[in-house]
Amino acid sequence: MESVEPEFSFSRDGHVTEQAASEQTEAHTLIEHLMIAANEAVAGLLEARKLPALYRVHERPEPARVAHLADQLASLDVPTPPMPDPMTSQQGADLVSEISHLVDQEVRRRGHGRAALTSLVLRTLKQAHYSPKNVGHAGLGSQRYCHFTSPIRRYPDLICHRALLAAIGAGEDPPRATDMESAGEWCSMRERDAMQVERRGDAIARCFLLEAELFEGGWHTEFEGEVAGVIGAGAFVAFGRFEGLLPVRRLRGDWWELNELETMLVGSQSGNMLRLGDPLVVQVASVDAPRGRVDLSPVEVSLTA
Repeated sequence: MESVEPEFSFSRDGHVTEQAASEQTEAHTLIEHLMIAANEAVAGLLEARKLPALYRVHERPEPARVAHLADQLASLDVPTPPMPDPMTSQQGADLVSEISHLVDQEVRRRGHGRAALTSLVLRTLKQAHYSPKNVGHAGLGSQRYCHFTSPIRRYPDLICHRALLAAIGAGEDPPRATDMESAGEWCSMRERDAMQVERRGDAIARCFLLEAELFEGGWHTEFEGEVAGVIGAGAFVAFGRFEGLLPVRRLRGDWWELNELETMLVGSQSGNMLRLGDPLVVQVASVDAPRGRVDLSPVEVSLTA
């Protein structure tokens, strides 16, 4: 499962001028592997010395969530492996890995649906967080892991630096064990807050870019996209570099409801389905840049009977 981070360019006046996908080069990959190795080495030493510290932990997915993911993908005609019953947490983690490969193969075969299907898989996983108790990092397959390599921007890394300096006798007192539980909770909450701010900032920047593009090309421009998410109010559509909401009130001719697995909108009269990953053509109805919102209108919608 790979994701691409957007990178924005700004004019001297502060206007958004361009968006590009961050480039993952061989050098970036090498540095990532070195950072992981450093983080594992420090976590191993701190654990061996029984020094108070914060570990970056990522628990295995809950078996019930994995079974739910398999049901969701099956409703979208995506192949899934057999589900054992009962299922252990280790079996669940192994199955998510296998499912991610099957999803990748299916997306390549269809030629669309990567954003939506990848999101389903990622939502099945638990969120990584900081804890004084080491339970391993399932996402990296690591038995011991901490954040150590960025002490100038993350407080957990600074804690681990202080613990390491204490471990090697460099004149630093070790962190207080009584502070670690609350520090882990606080750092995890601040990380989630920062992620929300970042996502909102990305959405706002994209909206300003979209407005500029529509000003040049006209508001009647048609965009090819695909369904990236569904809620009761409509379908989120990814089109090019942008994303917007196609409200159900604009899908005329039927009454649309979200199915129980939250993978499609179903017409109550016709039985037609608008599913995650389905391609469609849309136009932009409105842009609310300060709020980072885009409303869409349908041009061509391929429904599954």
